[in-house]
Amino acid sequence: MYICAIANQKGGVGKTTTTHNLGVQLARNAKKRVLLLDLDAQGNLSDACGLEPQTLERTVFDVLAGNVPIAGAKSTLETGLDILPANIRLAEAELAFAGRMGRENLLKKALTSVAGEYDYVLIDCPPSLGLLTVNALNAANGLLVPVQVEYYALAGLALIRQTAELVRDLNPDLAILGLVLTFFDARKTLNKDVAAALADEWGDALFSTRIRDNVSLAEAPSNGQDVFSYKRGSYGAKDYAAFAAEFLERTEGCYGTRG
Repeated sequence: MYICAIANQKGGVGKTTTTHNLGVQLARNAKKRVLLLDLDAQGNLSDACGLEPQTLERTVFDVLAGNVPIAGAKSTLETGLDILPANIRLAEAELAFAGRMGRENLLKKALTSVAGEYDYVLIDCPPSLGLLTVNALNAANGLLVPVQVEYYALAGLALIRQTAELVRDLNPDLAILGLVLTFFDARKTLNKDVAAALADEWGDALFSTRIRDNVSLAEAPSNGQDVFSYKRGSYGAKDYAAFAAEFLERTEGCYGTRG
């Protein structure tokens, strides 16, 4: 079971879109067993998957609190994926678990109950580097960083790299799987310049697939769909299909790393 934390402390960079569409492509096209894990109190991933976060009785919060196992809170989607959803209750996590011994291990411990049931667990992290993201990184084999191609992306990556290094004290197996560029527009000089700078700094860690800025990626979630179901011929669908193939190349054979 390969556990991938999809994180960037900056919001609006495509974490949820990447988690959702990568998961769908792995399940449908590559026939992998996939669990999506919504670790953001906004519940955007849960919403994009067609759930109504505000109506959910059991969520990832209950799992972290130890009230139910993952099996008791997950939902199975028409796309063949399982999702452990989230809603606004997760906003209480920092305070609720602040005094708990081993609070950085809550997610890692919970995931042991599904070891062997999935090939991939994809964790959509919140736009911060607090307790929830630390839990994700502590449980993960790899860190995937979606990066919007803009000037401030360069500065923000230094912080997430530093956080990953600190978490390695808890999880020595954590590796930076790579960076994927999102909202890319080859017509814009700044996009090309930032992409070149990231390639110079990160080398092979930068995925070659670039997720182009595409209206279908913005429209699909409002219909409770992934981009493949919404508009298979779109640039967004083509780019995420190509990215999923690259992702598989980097991770296949790693399923046994954590169970």
